[in-house]
Amino acid sequence: MKSGRPDEGGERGTGSASGSGASDHRPVIRALAGALEASDAASAPARLCQICVDLLDVTGASVSLAGGASGEAALWWSSDPVAAQLAEAQYSLGDGPCHTARTLVAPVLAADLTGGADARRWPMFAQRAVELGVRAVFSLPLGTDAVAIGSLDLYRRSPGPLSAGDTVGAFTAGDAITLALMRVQSQAEATAEHDDVELTSWLDAAESGHEEVHYATGMLMVQLGVGPQQALARLRAHAYAQGVTVTEAAREVLARRMEFDE
Repeated sequence: MKSGRPDEGGERGTGSASGSGASDHRPVIRALAGALEASDAASAPARLCQICVDLLDVTGASVSLAGGASGEAALWWSSDPVAAQLAEAQYSLGDGPCHTARTLVAPVLAADLTGGADARRWPMFAQRAVELGVRAVFSLPLGTDAVAIGSLDLYRRSPGPLSAGDTVGAFTAGDAITLALMRVQSQAEATAEHDDVELTSWLDAAESGHEEVHYATGMLMVQLGVGPQQALARLRAHAYAQGVTVTEAAREVLARRMEFDE
């Protein structure tokens, strides 16, 4: 995972803060290493995410994986309903810290969504996050220095940057989760080859949560005579205007309770 200098929207995240000191990342690293060794490949990623919540100064966490024809991210795991709603909000809006982290393949540490540069950078997402009681979001890309396969997203109910120790712990967690996901994929490929069956990857499994959006986007492409990106943009705009998630708007389209003018 790319864990160098954070994106300019969150440079403050490398500074010090109350809580964990610079050396406090060592217990986190030991716990992450232990989870990788003790857990089976399938359960390791979720266990690693939970360690972030248990040992870092964050309220919750989620992992979103990018894949499929759309390249959009789909929620793979979340620690709590708020974490899941944050991921859904970013999917609905097509914007937010985790979206930026995957696009730039760089950490994005938004320490205060209530005002300042972070709130101005993602105004619609920041408004939704604050409505959910979230004040800070820290998003780390998962993958290599060149390609992000997803993101680890940590949130906190109070504003402020991660401490130096928690920053190191979060980056290490991102690397460990990437390794665990690669193990899951490798095992799936080996099993598929041995049993001569079609491979279903963890990316496919994650993306299945947004099948309704894909189907609705297809219907809008036919109805409006536009491409997939334009159709998804129209669906997102309508969802935002109605104050619902893009998944809820997609269900209305599939039920033929909603139609769009050309």
